[in-house]
Order: sequence, then structure tokens, then C-alpha cells
Amino acid sequence: MKPSILVVEDEDSLATLLQYNLEKEGYDVRLANDGEEALLLVDEKLPDLVVLDWMLPKVSGIEVCRRLRQGSESRNIPIIMLTARGEETDRIRGLDTGADDYVVKPVSMTELAARIRAVLRRLRPGLAEDRVRRGDIIIDRVAHRVKRSGQEIHLGPTEFRLLDYLMQHPGRVFSREQLLDAVWGSDVYVEARTVDVHIGRLRKALNATEDDNPIRTVRSAGYSLDLDG
Repeated sequence: MKPSILVVEDEDSLATLLQYNLEKEGYDVRLANDGEEALLLVDEKLPDLVVLDWMLPKVSGIEVCRRLRQGSESRNIPIIMLTARGEETDRIRGLDTGADDYVVKPVSMTELAARIRAVLRRLRPGLAEDRVRRGDIIIDRVAHRVKRSGQEIHLGPTEFRLLDYLMQHPGRVFSREQLLDAVWGSDVYVEARTVDVHIGRLRKALNATEDDNPIRTVRSAGYSLDLDG
């Protein structure tokens, strides 16, 4: 599953250029033209990283960054500020507001891609690795294999994507609707109870008993993968 990036940029030509180049790098890219739209898109579906212009209509990039850091769901999203402001005081202000990195325009696409990879490696290592371990579960994205306690686990494609997504965010509770958007896609109509069916299949494949079930059901909230490591 591709890591998702929300690009917030009001200059159409630059937004299109960013989308084209980041999609070539293997990311799933959404665009927002102003700060207000960016906050709405984050509420609809959390991205794995935000590339955020400083100067935006309606709600400034600094204010968007501040609000994301205040949100219980969005506070840990990596943010790279993209701006024409190059003064040290501006860079410090952006970082103090909660940005994880800062790129000054005119931006080199090669540099931006490298900075995105670096931020993901540091803050979301599960998105930058082909092989991820959480507790006693190992998922190999290249070989499309899963092991638990050394035993190979056979999963269908949907269960594999579901486990992959949960392993990217261990301990976090996702509603059925959030899992539908992340795993099935927001443009596909699937009933919410379908998530329950695939969670059940995933639990069965992981040989989960009541004592060692890594997937926790949170009443009236959704599901969470609870594993150490």
C-alpha cells in the first residue's frame, strides 16, 4: 500500500508538479488549494505526511500546522513546510509551531523527495521499510509474506493490506470507516460491516486466541493493533 501525502499548495502549476513527481516516487498524493480545504481533507482521511505551503488563502500554513498538532488524531502526522520564506526567524517559527522539516522555494524535487524519505524513516519507519516487525509479527511487503512467531501466515490480499495498515500505526484505534478509506479506498462503496468480516479472517489467520489476540476491539470505536516492538 502506497504511503499517502497531502500537498497543500495554492499555486496550481507547482501543486501539479509536486503531485506528478511525488506520484513517480510511489506516493498516493492528494491536493488542497487552501488551508481550510487541507483541514477538511485531513478530517476525512489522515495522510501519512503533509507537504504544507506557508502562505495559503483562508487559513495560513502556520495555522494549519498548529491545528494539526492540537488534534488528537492528527498530532503525530509528519509535516514538511514548503515556503518562499528563508529567514532564520521564519524557519524557527515554522519548526516551533510543529513542522518536522522546512524546504525553501524554489524547491528541488530531488531534495524534497529525499527530505520526505528522511522524515518518514525517522517518524514513520513502517512506511520506509520493506520488512516491518511489530511484536512477534513480521510483514515483508516485497515478498508479500507474513510470519508470526516464526510461522508463515497465509493471508488474502485484503487481509494483508489491513494488517499492513494496522502495523503502520500500532496502538492507534481506527473506526470501521477509517479502515474502509485506508484499505479499500474512499471511492469504493463497501459496507462498514465488511471490515468486521476481514478482521475476523485476519484474527483467525494469525492463530489468535483470547490470550494472544493482537487485534483489540474497542467498543463503539473500532479496532487497534496492540503489539510491543
